[in-house]
Amino acid sequence: MIRIVVLVSGDGSNLQQLIDSCHSGRIRAQIVGVVSNEPNAYGLERARLANIPTQVINHREYADRASFEVEVTRVIQEWKAELILLAGFMRVLTPAFVNRYSGQMINIHPSLLPAYRGLNTHARVLETGDRMHGCSIHFVTSDLDAGAVIAQAVTNVLPTDDLAHVTQKVRKLEHHIYPLVVSWLAAGRIALLGNKVYLDGQELQSPICIYL
Repeated sequence: MIRIVVLVSGDGSNLQQLIDSCHSGRIRAQIVGVVSNEPNAYGLERARLANIPTQVINHREYADRASFEVEVTRVIQEWKAELILLAGFMRVLTPAFVNRYSGQMINIHPSLLPAYRGLNTHARVLETGDRMHGCSIHFVTSDLDAGAVIAQAVTNVLPTDDLAHVTQKVRKLEHHIYPLVVSWLAAGRIALLGNKVYLDGQELQSPICIYL
């Protein structure tokens, strides 16, 4: 089984889905460690309850991003990770770090990329009046939220939906699609070649799309 490290900054609800999916056998992999830049992130507690090693690397204690990432890299190497999952990790990573783990690091983003990169995606969707919204799983590159997209989960935005409803809908999508994509990666079915995503050896012409 491949070895996974998860990077979190907050509540860790996606981390919990990944933990549960590994325990159930849906994902044939082992989460060997969880790293957080926030000492009080509840994701750390979720990991501890599952007997998964944790490491706090508080970015405020480092002079710059590069020195912070030196320590993150050391921990990843110590745990012998083969796949790195960002799950609500709220730090922009340097090109040097991203390039080091090219093809081995993915992120979940709460929008249908390339639309709405960055923060506050749900509010921006409501302001624009979009009728479709969702989340994307993508490989991480040095450009923010711009890596090749593996899969997306889509839902309708109703005229009656407010920020709380949209947030809840997309969170449900995230909890479904992230373990699914990670299970494909763990099984060796997904690969990144030349910024193109391949599934079972075939290039994807567009992201896999799941409507929920």
